Amino acid sequence: MKFHLSVNPGQNIFTAHGEGYVQVNQQRYEQPIIVTPEQVLTDWSARSFAALTEADFSHFLTLKPEVVILGTGSQHRFAHPQLYRALSAAGIAVEFMNTPAACRTYNILTAEDRKVVAGILFE
Repeated sequence: MKFHLSVNPGQNIFTAHGEGYVQVNQQRYEQPIIVTPEQVLTDWSARSFAALTEADFSHFLTLKPEVVILGTGSQHRFAHPQLYRALSAAGIAVEFMNTPAACRTYNILTAEDRKVVAGILFE
């Protein structure tokens, strides 16, 4: 049995990741980004996991996703719930994963036509 990711043309997917970078549709990014199936946002104010603020999480509210996946770099870390309480109050799930896992999970959820947003941070 073959397994392969089936995506809709025009949707953003992660095509690679490595130390200090991710690629979305073959485009390389080395700064924190937000990825939705329709757009890649490079103006996210978040700079590192340690410096995350409520405002960094509030940025996701305007995108109205079902779930936010936060890629936390090479380590799996959790932010304090106070930082993303506005998302939780709006019924938006927030999941924390290391960046490789976040990229894979985002691709799967996007292929299922879920309203997913990924925030990717680097160390």
